[in-house]
Amino acid sequence: MGVLSNKIQRDQLRPGDHIYSWRHAYLYAHHGIYVGEGKVIHFTRGAGQEIGTGTVLDRIIFSSSPSHSPDNPCPKCGDQSSLDGVMSSCIDCFLSGGDLYLFEYGVNVAFFIAKARGGTCTLAASDPREDVLHRAFYLLQNGFGSYDIFKNNCEDFAIYCKTGLLVVTSISVGRSGQAASFLAAASAVISSPFRFLTTSFTGLGAVGCGMYCVSRLVSDIGIRRDVIKIPVERLTALRGLDEAEVATEVVKTD
Repeated sequence: MGVLSNKIQRDQLRPGDHIYSWRHAYLYAHHGIYVGEGKVIHFTRGAGQEIGTGTVLDRIIFSSSPSHSPDNPCPKCGDQSSLDGVMSSCIDCFLSGGDLYLFEYGVNVAFFIAKARGGTCTLAASDPREDVLHRAFYLLQNGFGSYDIFKNNCEDFAIYCKTGLLVVTSISVGRSGQAASFLAAASAVISSPFRFLTTSFTGLGAVGCGMYCVSRLVSDIGIRRDVIKIPVERLTALRGLDEAEVATEVVKTD
């Protein structure tokens, strides 16, 4: 564990850990909550897809979950190829042949910025393990709403289980560090007015890097001010609404 890698071994896992595994040569990572006895609870888009946009791009870019085909189901999990939403899988199906990594909570700002790739750590503190497991098992039975690649994805699910935090604005990304890093990179390239202040390659690189780091930092769930803590029972009671509508209702009643 450290700045260079969050990779861990299976025997280091503890129930309530937020884990992830990279897919497609580090294009994206799939996240979940380890709940013990070799099981992981995680959130998927549906139709066997771990993540997706709901477009034809899903067939080209994104992988399916689990790794077993319907004709050769996992002996531990059975056929999960048609399941959607929150599901429980064995750790082998969750990893799908990839390495195991531990998401870090309560890191400092310097460490967060040094971890240039989003979706690996947060400044937010984790709640006690019993609270994390309660949320994960409750959402396994009651669902986590509609999947959205930028506002309600597998990382958002895992971070909510760990922190109980909900974003209350509808104009920004959710809790996901991966989504924030993708948007931060686009913002650094396209929208920075400071790129016109220099024409050198080094200067452009420094400006872009600075914009990327700042954008990632202000989007982190541990530093944002547009978040509230909400009990999982209250969250699922409003699951007929999308996340922004849920947040609006919560603010009205608080």
